[in-house]
Amino acid sequence: MKQIGPHYFEPKGPNAPKWFIVDAKDQVVGRLASMIAKVLVGKHKPSFTRHADTGDFVVVVNAEKVVFTRNKWKQKIYRDYSGYISGLKEKTAEQLLARHPEQILERAVQGMLNKTNLARHQLKKLKVYAGEKHPHAAQDPQTLPLSATRRSALTAKKGKKV
Repeated sequence: MKQIGPHYFEPKGPNAPKWFIVDAKDQVVGRLASMIAKVLVGKHKPSFTRHADTGDFVVVVNAEKVVFTRNKWKQKIYRDYSGYISGLKEKTAEQLLARHPEQILERAVQGMLNKTNLARHQLKKLKVYAGEKHPHAAQDPQTLPLSATRRSALTAKKGKKV
């Protein structure tokens, strides 16, 4: 796909990206991140093309209410390295949640995408907010389509067992 203006996607037409909203309250981080990564890349669409940006925008609200399984709040460590001697900074998931709750989900989704220029561009379509409010009401975001959600997430909401 050729670059159309400042975008790598068609701004108008049938393949134009849509906006979806996800409520992260009481969702497991890894399972939620895999669903979001699938939508950002565009694998939920029949027009998926590996070398083109066919994905959609995703707005995530209530990022501070995500959950981890088992003891990951204390045991999972996020590392940042500045490039200088003794520039390694480590923080647990609890510390990251207290300071930057959006980064937990952003880092999880980033780890599930390819490490290419296209994937870095697709990651910019992810908008994560700690609270309930977001500034994207004008885009009229819809809930995630069934083709993008996991079966276990659908049945858990209805109260049925898989």
